[in-house]
Amino acid sequence: MKLQDPLKTVNELIQTEDKQAILKNDRCCGESGTLAVTRPDISTQIRFRKQIEMEKAATNLKADFTGEVKVLTSCPSCLQGLSRFDADSATTADYIVVEMAQRILGDNWMQDYVTQANQGGIERVLV
Repeated sequence: MKLQDPLKTVNELIQTEDKQAILKNDRCCGESGTLAVTRPDISTQIRFRKQIEMEKAATNLKADFTGEVKVLTSCPSCLQGLSRFDADSATTADYIVVEMAQRILGDNWMQDYVTQANQGGIERVLV
């Protein structure tokens, strides 16, 4: 992910049904670090602009297709902030790696992992 454009990696690994590329939205969600705590006035304006852009992008995507629109991130702060827009923008926020795991390993990837881990599937390493 760090050696090339992350969207190139994601688009190669996640195969969508209609082969539509996953698009990038460069707007910040305003949640990261201490911005929302130290400058809530600025953070709120950033968040409103992100919401407008997300709603616009979701509307554009839904013009061509009827499926679920997801907003993917790798940042815990962003996931929290993006989740606030789920209802207004008709989207669902999630981690990129979770979406990739579901697409590559199937819908039960987490349950399968937990089952394997509980059956001795975790390697123990002492340093």
